[in-house]
Amino acid sequence: MRKSHPVRRAVLAGAATVSGIVLLLSLKPASDPGSASAAGGAAPPVAAQSPQGGRGAGTGTVTGDAARTQYGPVQVRLTVSGGKITGAEAVQAPKGGQSDQVTADAVPKLNRAAVAAGNADIDAVSGATYTSAGYVKSLQSALDKAAAAGGSAGQEPGGSGDGAGEGGAGQGTQVLTGDAAQTQYGPVQVRVTVSGGRITDVEALQAPKGGRSDQVTADAVPKLNRAAVAAGTADIDAVSGATYTSAGYTQSLQSALDRAGG
Repeated sequence: MRKSHPVRRAVLAGAATVSGIVLLLSLKPASDPGSASAAGGAAPPVAAQSPQGGRGAGTGTVTGDAARTQYGPVQVRLTVSGGKITGAEAVQAPKGGQSDQVTADAVPKLNRAAVAAGNADIDAVSGATYTSAGYVKSLQSALDKAAAAGGSAGQEPGGSGDGAGEGGAGQGTQVLTGDAAQTQYGPVQVRVTVSGGRITDVEALQAPKGGRSDQVTADAVPKLNRAAVAAGTADIDAVSGATYTSAGYTQSLQSALDRAGG
């Protein structure tokens, strides 16, 4: 019996060794560097964290309504980029006599103030109370249009195609201002009222004036307005004796219809 003890000890030692190896193998995966990822404990990759801000923001212009003042209309056009005002200009401002000097002094200051403030909460320029009030009013209408368009650049309200499309179902009334078209005798700018996908009214916000131009404008613009409403498009004939005014009118009218998607 004493001779069998060494054998039994060898068997027991071997069994202990095997058990130890099995135990070590069963514990090894927990110390594997890749186990945390396999268990879902790793942080999400950086690429999955998309930056916010600027989504859908583009660059474009929006023109406010012309604001009437005691000395003439004031109308502001904004350049918007990334939801911020990056440029402002007055496409209309009082002119003639003392107004020329007031406009030349006030408008650049108002433009800079609008860009700096990023809204219509700007101070009036001393000595240009009426012009400043008209500027702020037109500026606010431009900002309202930009907001109504959802911040999309390059389009004024209606540019999404829900205005002057075919069929009038569910379509309201839009007032769309075209770009000012420069002509040999002065700028021409048209405002169009569209209802149910049809032109219902047109007016010229700007037209050549002074000297002979007053008579030409007084004769040509009403005819062009009626022609635009009748045609429903910018494909209208020039008025005899008012070739330049007619060309500018058509160009501005087409830009207004483009904004309406027509």
